[in-house]
Amino acid sequence: MIAIQIENLTKDYPVGFWRKRQVRALDGLNLTVEAGETFGFLGPNGAGKTTTLKLLMRLIHPTSGHAEILGRSFTDVSVHQQLGYLPENPFFYDYLTAEEFLNYSARLFDLPAQSIPSKVTALLDVVGLPAARRLQLRKFSKGMLQRIGIAQALINDPEVVFLDEPMSGLDPIGRREIRELILELRRQGKTVFFSSHILPDVEALCDRVAILYAGKLLGCGRLDELVPQETGSMELMVGHFNETLRNELQAIGKEISMAGNLLRVTLADQGALFRAVEAVHRRGAHVIRILPGKESFEDYFVKLFAPPGGSARAKPL
Repeated sequence: MIAIQIENLTKDYPVGFWRKRQVRALDGLNLTVEAGETFGFLGPNGAGKTTTLKLLMRLIHPTSGHAEILGRSFTDVSVHQQLGYLPENPFFYDYLTAEEFLNYSARLFDLPAQSIPSKVTALLDVVGLPAARRLQLRKFSKGMLQRIGIAQALINDPEVVFLDEPMSGLDPIGRREIRELILELRRQGKTVFFSSHILPDVEALCDRVAILYAGKLLGCGRLDELVPQETGSMELMVGHFNETLRNELQAIGKEISMAGNLLRVTLADQGALFRAVEAVHRRGAHVIRILPGKESFEDYFVKLFAPPGGSARAKPL
């Protein structure tokens, strides 16, 4: 089943004061998201990600094109009963407490009054804010506001959840909790469509991703389809090493770094690997692990938008 179908969605904004000109923020976007997918929407600042989400949520109107969500036109207001949405920079009523705000959000969806208190308590637990339930939102940190924003996006038990930069402002523990929450939504069969600049989170969570640049779709697919899985290099993990061995391996390898108490050595080819392993054994150290080198999605993303020797620009996938 298709959860989100986007067809030739385009948005132009007028720019200027006297002589207005049209700037295209989104250019003929075509995208399909299957039900139950966790879908990552990526691109540099100004690529059109937030514009796309605002169009789907009907906060702004398209210049042309169409979209369907859960088999209904995105112009159908009733479909919003099954959607959750967290904007990139949410603004809430400062003087409401967390509990009051979630109660208010639940009433907007016309949830049964008797079910609201237990749902509010459960969501505050899920996003790690049970102790802040009676604290006014004006006293919340940015990370806490992000958490309460995610809670309101889930208050109606939506079938499709749109999250614009859900990890923004969260510390590492908070990011991990939100990752677990998104994984739980996937286990429940929910469709999660989120934009993010935190690429390791995208790698950990997404079934598929779409990459947007200057309003145009560069590519869409699984990460293993978009990113070369093997680079030809090798990675060697070494334990119980000394400084002499470290210097030897530095001369042999392309890169060298610490991973806890282990030494990680990236080697260009098998010949370099054989020389490195021989040096490890000769110095009485231990080979812990040998892995084929893989390009991370973050490395791939940086190369895509900032190729060496030039200003940031996108290359076709």
